[in-house]
Amino acid sequence: MKKMSALSVRQPYAELIMRGKKKFEYRSQPTNKRERVYIYASLTPGDERDFKDLKLKPSDLPAGVIIGTVEIVNCTGRPGDYEWHLANPERLAEPIKPEKRPQPVWFIPF
Repeated sequence: MKKMSALSVRQPYAELIMRGKKKFEYRSQPTNKRERVYIYASLTPGDERDFKDLKLKPSDLPAGVIIGTVEIVNCTGRPGDYEWHLANPERLAEPIKPEKRPQPVWFIPF
């Protein structure tokens, strides 16, 4: 496996990235990364209403594992309100549990 960073994202947002429906990741800090990164589906779920909108329950989606990769192609915004532009998601055939402890935003999983 290529050594690359993992971005920790709560479900169902990680799933939406993999489906190509979530094109922006909103963060309070900018990123200079312009590369492919792993998407780690956090153990902490997102807002329950977002699951209901998708007709899903938190237990329907993988958590605590890397589910795929996505390219970060740009970052725009202003202090405290940034959009990380995402493109070309690729789902892994099987989710992978990281070897190293996940962090709130970035970590090296292997």
